[in-house]
Amino acid sequence: MTENKIFTGENPVLKFDNLDVQFRTEFGTVHAVKGLTLSVEPGEVMALVGESGSGKSVTATTALGLLPKTARITGETVVGDKVIGDLSGRELRAVRGNKVAMVFQEPMTALNPVIKIGEQLTESMEVHGVAFGREAWARAIDLLAAVGIPAPERRVNQFPHELSGGMRQRVVIAMALSCDPDVIIADEPTTALDVTVQADILDLLRSLKDKLNTGILLITHNMGVVADMADNVAVMFKGNVVERGPVSDVLLNPQHPYTKKLLAAVPHLGQGPGQFGAAPADVGAATETALSVENLIVEYKRAGKKPFRAVDDVSFDVRRGEIVGLVGESGSGKSTIGRALLGLIPSESGAVSVLGQDLLSIKGAQMKALRKRIGVIFQDPAASLNPRFPIGDVISEPLSVHGVGDKAEREKRVHELLEAVQLPRSAYNRYPHELSGGQRQRVSIARALALRPEILIADEPTSALDVSVQASVLAMFTDLQRDFEFACLFISHDLAVIDALAHRVVVMQYGKIVERGTREQVLLDPQEEYTKRLLAAAPVPNPIEQKVRRDERHALLKELGDTVVELDTRELQQ
Repeated sequence: MTENKIFTGENPVLKFDNLDVQFRTEFGTVHAVKGLTLSVEPGEVMALVGESGSGKSVTATTALGLLPKTARITGETVVGDKVIGDLSGRELRAVRGNKVAMVFQEPMTALNPVIKIGEQLTESMEVHGVAFGREAWARAIDLLAAVGIPAPERRVNQFPHELSGGMRQRVVIAMALSCDPDVIIADEPTTALDVTVQADILDLLRSLKDKLNTGILLITHNMGVVADMADNVAVMFKGNVVERGPVSDVLLNPQHPYTKKLLAAVPHLGQGPGQFGAAPADVGAATETALSVENLIVEYKRAGKKPFRAVDDVSFDVRRGEIVGLVGESGSGKSTIGRALLGLIPSESGAVSVLGQDLLSIKGAQMKALRKRIGVIFQDPAASLNPRFPIGDVISEPLSVHGVGDKAEREKRVHELLEAVQLPRSAYNRYPHELSGGQRQRVSIARALALRPEILIADEPTSALDVSVQASVLAMFTDLQRDFEFACLFISHDLAVIDALAHRVVVMQYGKIVERGTREQVLLDPQEEYTKRLLAAAPVPNPIEQKVRRDERHALLKELGDTVVELDTRELQQ
């Protein structure tokens, strides 16, 4: 958040003037954006927030002239002094990258997987006449150095798949910077990133707008990111801007009911259980253990190389009726543990006891009988639901596989589950693609509960959802856990979600457990350096509190000998 700087809207680098966008479809007209007026000035971060389908990305895409021919656009989108709707194809290409650039949500879809990083960076420079040949290559190296990528001379010769998610996102930011645009549109630039990588990317974007005076239109549904980055906020709902103003006014004193609902749905680190309805029921120390993991080692074999140890000597347990949060960054081994506990991948050594049975020694019919007592919710419901099955068949499939009940009994059970996860009975005959993301995740939860499991393994079950949908799913999940009393291993990198749900927390890094304890011990009084870094990097939806947290994080990084990520403008050869 920029302090002591007032943006009047009199000198915009990007302006939407009464923008209206409608799409012609076979089912009629979809009115995506309804008379929107908004501007972004040099050095300003304007956050455009709202849930999926509110019209945020459609609005931003008009600035690049990339909407399909089925779109009917009225009003004006102005970049600098150019009205986008009046430009020819050649004139549009001159504006894209040169005047306005975009940082996309998923860098792997924005980068060409078969072209080296350096060549992708030099392409836009050569197209726009910024630099050619060796000069462009040298500038590509400078850009990578400027966005904090180590060993840029080596990275320019690598392919996108050889870089981590955070590094790929920095490459996309470097590409956006390559032609010195006046405004950058950042479309959910941190959604797929771990909290520590997200904090680094936000530091980088903040220094970008401060040092280069670049205007940024930030599209997000993460209110913590808004509190950390934005100067002004516009809240979109069903194509309309329903509230706008300085970030502190909108987030701390919202006026519109939708904004209030959106902010109430954001999990807030430090507020603990009960944020979404009833808190999980207490579990006594003497309660029977449902899952016990001792000295678990999981390795991935690699041809001609030493095996990669993804899980290294891990031990923990989950009691009946208890939710244990397993947290850590990507690559820490969380999901590998989940797959090993389901028997989907082999374990090298160790002992896993599930409901009193040795998971690593049983096979065949015994394993099938044990799996009947374990439920699983996957991260991406769209990928885990069969698109050719109606919802009724999706939920009843576990019942059919294990021979539970006849057809009428299975149908009755499915209707009970639809009611439990708050879906209408009409969903029974609909297909997955006909449901929203939040509804599909509810179907996944219903399917996981079909056999009344005693253990549930939930792998990032809310990470792909809007905040209000996430809040309703978490509230429902808490209610179901109290009703069904299943033990749950909840895998997540969102510490605020873990804070709202878990009884105990296990923190992982590089395949090892670095800290464990009750929710209060780990999240409120962390002892290990890595846990402190994770907690310091998690943004909160209060701009005043978030500024304090950001300063504390920077102080912690300096104390630990790390550098704060900033744009190094000395590396940029103008």
